[in-house]
Amino acid sequence: MLTKGDDFPLHQTPEPIAYSGTDRNFYDRYFFNGYAPDGSDFFAAAFGIYPHLNVADAHFCFIKDGVQHSLHASRELRMERLDLTCGPIAIRVEEPLKQLSISVEGEGIRAEIVFTGRAFPIEEPRFIHRIGPRTFMDYTRLTQNGHYTGWVEIDGVRTVLKPGTAGTRDRSWGVRPVGTSDTQPHGHGVVPQFFWQWTPINLPSRSVFFHINADANGSPWNTRAVIAPDGAGHDGFFETPSAKLDAPLQPGTLWPAGGELVIGGGDPLTLTFEPLQRFQMRGLGYTSPTWGHGLYHGVLEVEREDIVLADIDPKRMDNFHVQIVSRVTTSAGEVGTGVFEQLIFGAYKPLGLG
Repeated sequence: MLTKGDDFPLHQTPEPIAYSGTDRNFYDRYFFNGYAPDGSDFFAAAFGIYPHLNVADAHFCFIKDGVQHSLHASRELRMERLDLTCGPIAIRVEEPLKQLSISVEGEGIRAEIVFTGRAFPIEEPRFIHRIGPRTFMDYTRLTQNGHYTGWVEIDGVRTVLKPGTAGTRDRSWGVRPVGTSDTQPHGHGVVPQFFWQWTPINLPSRSVFFHINADANGSPWNTRAVIAPDGAGHDGFFETPSAKLDAPLQPGTLWPAGGELVIGGGDPLTLTFEPLQRFQMRGLGYTSPTWGHGLYHGVLEVEREDIVLADIDPKRMDNFHVQIVSRVTTSAGEVGTGVFEQLIFGAYKPLGLG
């Protein structure tokens, strides 16, 4: 099965690019978010390819006046990996590892947005996690902060992105649960659990990245903090596993109510998060029962979903996963903006869960 990708030196296995090993849950994914310096005009986009499910899907969201306007699209992949268009949503790689663009036009939602990286992307540690004997995830991700230019239009009302609009984009690839859920039981005594925090932050002249995956007792199985000065190359970062994020929950929810991140010892950098607004990740398909990643919807399906954020039920499982747009103040006197992403399933003793 030869495709356009086979004419580029991209092969990672002896097979054509159309095949990615043998795991049916292999995926290849783009993610973007952006916000004005005051946390307003938040937007997000995602594009996923699932080679062994023969599916591509894409999503775009924009928050305006308390409503999260979401556009979902899914199509048959037809095994072509280099076609980054899914119905009304398209991604273009303008300059690899530096500049990408997003185009949207459908269901009353339009956008033309360009992302430009602030420094070379960071490579997060490889994520390998098992539930009992079964591989739950095995993937790599690059993450990059940057600035955005462009505009978003909702039902004919155009918003031009404010000067200083910034955010984060990432690329991840490997194995995650995608498509139809696996109904095979895990076995006696195996209890699924997941705890995740991710805080990419845009400061005036540098970026800060922190993430943690932890077990039910709070012990991290994947974590790192990185400080990336503007313009830094791949060898210009400060990286350390010595970082700790303390964050209480909003009452009656699994959403963070702000927090304090401390990076490094000796003369540590402390960052304080002040929530500005909330984004529901199901608008990008995460944990969505209808638009979950890799689900098959036919040759092409497009749907708009408008979510009134004040009406969200925080106890519903598909609403657990959030990004909280936050003002971030550092002990060095810097003030910036970032997101505090959190997803909790099951027990997590440090927060009194389970």
